[in-house]
Amino acid sequence: MCCFTGVVESVSATRIFARAAEEGRQFLVYSMHYKAKDELAMVLPLPTPKKSADDAVKFINLEKYDDFFSDMEKGFPQPRAAAAVPKGEAPLSKPHLAVIDVGSFEASFVPTVADFARLDKRFRLPEGTWEKLPGYKQYGFAVFKLKPEKTNVHPMAFSFPRTIPREIFFPTVHIHDGEVHDTAEFDHVLYVQMSEGSRPPRGWRESSIPAGMYMDLKRAQGLLEGESHVYKQVLRGKLKNADTLVGTA
Repeated sequence: MCCFTGVVESVSATRIFARAAEEGRQFLVYSMHYKAKDELAMVLPLPTPKKSADDAVKFINLEKYDDFFSDMEKGFPQPRAAAAVPKGEAPLSKPHLAVIDVGSFEASFVPTVADFARLDKRFRLPEGTWEKLPGYKQYGFAVFKLKPEKTNVHPMAFSFPRTIPREIFFPTVHIHDGEVHDTAEFDHVLYVQMSEGSRPPRGWRESSIPAGMYMDLKRAQGLLEGESHVYKQVLRGKLKNADTLVGTA
């Protein structure tokens, strides 16, 4: 799910990559095109364990790999005639949460809903927002400050500890107006790498070659497994408004 702390005029061409990481963690890379007149932040709820530390999320700077998803598409060649571009308040004893520079962004991890009071006011959602969304009450939150008048920025990347190690999580629920609707207009392309021994996700397209043959592994900074294939799923049109889970068992 992505939420915005201010008015966003449009969001499109969302691309998300995920794979399991060591020690029960997960990598996530998120990219989109957006249009906004004012400074705002994007909030990504994450299924992190209870009592996660303030530094449980490790942010990864992909400023030097802004074409991460363009390269990823190279693993899925299309016949020339069919080619298409995807449209893609807390006790005073607690310190303020860290704001980390991650390339073009400022980012923070918020361990619980209550910890939003420890976050810089620029990143906070209106009071009462999470009471409307009880399903995310136990989640942690990755928060990225976005600059106005931007339409395309380098991907946001990080790793986080997972509550359910056998599931890979994609934040695909839409909340752009403070409410969760049963259906939403999707313009998403999802990519996943599976752990060794895991079954490929049903209905997802497999890359023609391993990731290391068409991705820049050095610039990817450990986000990719070079010898593994990537699987792709396109979500486009009016669909059920839900996060996406891929089982790894």
